[in-house]
Amino acid sequence: MSFVSGFIPVIPLRNSVLFPGISMPLRVGREKSVESLQKALSDQKWIILLTQKNSENPNVEKAEDLPSVGTLCKIESFKKEDDGSYSIFVNAHQRVRIVQMHAAGGAFEALTETMDDVSNIDAKTQEALLTSLKQISYETLDLLGRHMRRVKEWIADIEDLSLLTNVCAAHADFDLKVKQELLETVDLKERSLKILDLLQEQKERLKIQIGIRDKLSENINQSQRESILREQMRVIREQLGDEDSKGALSLYEEKIKAAGMPPEALELATSQLRRLESMNSASPEYQIIRTHLDLMVSLPWNKSSEEHEIDLEAAERILNEDHFGMDKIKKRILQHLAVMKLRKSHQGSILLFVGPPGVGKTSLGKSIARALGKKYVRAALGGVRDDAEIRGHRRTYIGALPGRIISSIKKAGENDPVFILDEIDKLSRGYGGDPAAALLETLDPEQNNSFQDHYLDTPFDLSKVLFIATANTLETIPGPLLDRMEVIELTGYTVEEKKQIAKRYLWPKQLKEHGIDENQLEITDRALTKMLTDYTREAGVRELQRKVATICKFMSLRIVKAGGEKITVDVGDLDEIFGAERFSADMIESVLPPGVVTGLAWTPVGGDILFIETEEMAGTGQLQLTGQLGDVMKESAKIALSLLRARLPLLDPTIDFSKKEIHVHVPAGAIPKDGPSAGVTMLTSIASKLLKKPISPKLAMTGEISLRGSVLPVGGIKEKIIAAHRAGVTEVILCKKNQKDLREVPAEIKKDIEFHFVENVNEVLKIALDVELPDFVKRNIGDSTPFSPDVVS
Repeated sequence: MSFVSGFIPVIPLRNSVLFPGISMPLRVGREKSVESLQKALSDQKWIILLTQKNSENPNVEKAEDLPSVGTLCKIESFKKEDDGSYSIFVNAHQRVRIVQMHAAGGAFEALTETMDDVSNIDAKTQEALLTSLKQISYETLDLLGRHMRRVKEWIADIEDLSLLTNVCAAHADFDLKVKQELLETVDLKERSLKILDLLQEQKERLKIQIGIRDKLSENINQSQRESILREQMRVIREQLGDEDSKGALSLYEEKIKAAGMPPEALELATSQLRRLESMNSASPEYQIIRTHLDLMVSLPWNKSSEEHEIDLEAAERILNEDHFGMDKIKKRILQHLAVMKLRKSHQGSILLFVGPPGVGKTSLGKSIARALGKKYVRAALGGVRDDAEIRGHRRTYIGALPGRIISSIKKAGENDPVFILDEIDKLSRGYGGDPAAALLETLDPEQNNSFQDHYLDTPFDLSKVLFIATANTLETIPGPLLDRMEVIELTGYTVEEKKQIAKRYLWPKQLKEHGIDENQLEITDRALTKMLTDYTREAGVRELQRKVATICKFMSLRIVKAGGEKITVDVGDLDEIFGAERFSADMIESVLPPGVVTGLAWTPVGGDILFIETEEMAGTGQLQLTGQLGDVMKESAKIALSLLRARLPLLDPTIDFSKKEIHVHVPAGAIPKDGPSAGVTMLTSIASKLLKKPISPKLAMTGEISLRGSVLPVGGIKEKIIAAHRAGVTEVILCKKNQKDLREVPAEIKKDIEFHFVENVNEVLKIALDVELPDFVKRNIGDSTPFSPDVVS
């Protein structure tokens, strides 16, 4: 009796023969087989399974490659996998003979006829054969081990000779050709006798194998046993047709040969591949080794960017296109590129761009990469506190990964990119180690040609990489790490520079990002200047870019309603767009009371002004300091008070410090402040209060003081002068030795400020308070010549 009629989809089997009455899972992955399966699933889920004549043949192209006898099966369940293949569970119903077969759309379909068993034996003979088959099956299963207990129970319940022969043939270790012959044998008696003979041979073979294994097991050590088991597993995989892993291993072998690894890395990769070949694919370590090999074959061991001569003129043009101003910085970069051109190598000092946020440190790295025609990669180091982030985890840990250096090189695809190490000053030290120390090898030109990542576990040459680090401050960078880098300082922009940056770069960029045409929206120079002075106060241009974006968003609705008419943003529109002015044009006050003095300070985000306030009251000569001051700043206040206690009584004998308490305060108490730069400011503030003389609000000062009354030079002059100009200061007192630092200050700022260069505190008091000490005081106490350590006894 036939279960189905007409043409039925055919699926070739490579390594198994399915017998009637047997159910089993199958994996269907070949293209034609998937097509046949999909036809069956769309119809009544009937398929014909034929075991191909040549199991080594990956694709069956002709009907002659398949036998004429197979099995009619019903698909009981199926599941589509992520790779497009199917996992199905089938139940074999009938032995069938192929009457006609043809290819339909690349897949086979067949017309079949049923092949029923021929049973010409009496009941006693049938019972004897059934008993004999069960007995020899039990004996064979006993030799195979305890895990066959369920199979024995299954066989014990079978009372149908035909089904028993099918079960024995399906589960016994017979050759595929023998199994196909048994499937084609319809005479039940003949099939039973053949299986009895085959099972007897298998039983004897198992006895011999068990005897040999027992004799050898006493002498074989653990490593030999594992080797034999791996070899057996390999053979089993071949017998089961596990071609995927075999193909993957061949692919790895090709990739290793093509990767161009140095000898040490090649030896490691080859060793890993050998381990993979002898390992079960279900083992957890199998995937770990594959992941490691994937990294090794994907790294650019010998792949560099296209070699070409460094064009300094083109590099200068690109730097000028991408950045306005910064002439000194561009000159330093071009000098560095010129050295690279002469040496024909990237090896040498590592550049470190230091400056406030938003001044263009990272974008300079992009411009250098474009000028050199090399890939650009960036690793953000802010907040990294584990050295494994730099050097990778050891593969013994679960979830191990390569470090950021090797990962970025892999992403670049070339072994000579421009590599930006962003925010290197924000590395922190945690329980996982010191990442700054891990960077020492990376940034040392003498060592990074054999950089060792823990995960990669073999040296990688980083000597061709051009490393550029960025930081906001040098204070938090460890000395040994800083010693390996060439520092290039980037300072804040002036108002005029910001204005040009906004017009040339930020405005066109934001118009494009907001889908606005240049003919639809413009901004006047007056509005741009007011936005810079009254709505932003920063060293860089990030806040400025946000303000420009706000204008574009605000005006977008008007542009839509205007219907193509050009809209101009003027000064009057800014109040509506941004609200009230955040900063006054002059941060300083018009009149300052006695005891309040304007000082200049340097911060990681640029220069700033600060006000130092002094109050006097009855007391016992104590000094009180507030405003969250650091130790150096507190010492400056004590020095200032000591100087005044020694000198002011010479001018005004009525001043009695022993009956006064001096309180010095620096506003913005929530912000920590430290440094020696406020020494002259504190001294002038205390003197102003004690002499009851106010200071001009347009006068600012900076400088360190010594106990001898000398005014010493300080740093950050350019940033401080820019901040003073931005706040409306017109006079500045500086140490005479800082006069050379004014060369870095833009000319348009210097022309608006009068500079006073002093050597001692007497000159400071003369300029600020119009107070002059007696001549003998200036001669004996105001000497500004510092002591030399070489002559102090």
